[in-house]
Amino acid sequence: MLQYVPRRRKTGAGQRRVVEDEHGGERRQVGIQEAMGRGASPLRKYQDLVIGRRGLGRLVLYEVVMLGSSWVPGALGLVLRKLLYPLLLGAVGKGVVFGQGVVLRHPHKVRLGDGVTVDDLVVLDAKGTSNRGIDVGRGVFLGRGTILSCKDGDIAIGDHGNFGFHCEVFSGSSVTVGKHGLFAAQSYLVGGGHEFERPELAVIDQPRSSRGIVLGDNVWLGTGAKVLDGVRIGRDVVVGANAVVNADLPDGAIAAGVPARVLRHRAGTEPAGSG
Repeated sequence: MLQYVPRRRKTGAGQRRVVEDEHGGERRQVGIQEAMGRGASPLRKYQDLVIGRRGLGRLVLYEVVMLGSSWVPGALGLVLRKLLYPLLLGAVGKGVVFGQGVVLRHPHKVRLGDGVTVDDLVVLDAKGTSNRGIDVGRGVFLGRGTILSCKDGDIAIGDHGNFGFHCEVFSGSSVTVGKHGLFAAQSYLVGGGHEFERPELAVIDQPRSSRGIVLGDNVWLGTGAKVLDGVRIGRDVVVGANAVVNADLPDGAIAAGVPARVLRHRAGTEPAGSG
């Protein structure tokens, strides 16, 4: 399981923020406009944004696989994707199922464990110039329309997680989710953001920051719950519907509200001295 936790380092005014990995290397968040590159040809932009490699062979393979299988309905589509998608992905375990209309970006940096289900219209976007990408553990279910999106960051999902419809996980550095996570529809893990203190600059032109998110095992997020950048959530935590978690939560906490506050602890998980 990925355990990368970034350290932020500020650069000069108006420049992009970089994060350093555990080996001391730099990882810079890159905006879409910058990543697409001024002066690059449309083909180069497409290869950089979608495929992640510029070789002609990878381009042809990607086009053949997606054109020949991604849209095909019914059992035939399931069989075609089972046979063809592993040609693009970094690793695919046994018994993986791909729904219709799945979007793959930088697919060579996506690794799926045994028994993963990727429902219709899921987006697996591992883009970045120096990141590892997306690791999904065994038995994970990614519900219809769910988005796992990297911006030069990493996402690691533990075994037997369940993501409802239209959830999103965004990573500008590292988002790590423990085993047996349960995420109701429209839950959102926001692993990065923009600074906004300089009114003379558009927010999009100000430095990007990312401290990462870590969730322990057996965390349940209610419908529409949001976890903001820099938060660490312990194991066995329950978060109520539509809550906004902007601070760490201890093991066993039951939290709700905007911002989320601990209401009580689950039986047997009360902190020492709590009465």
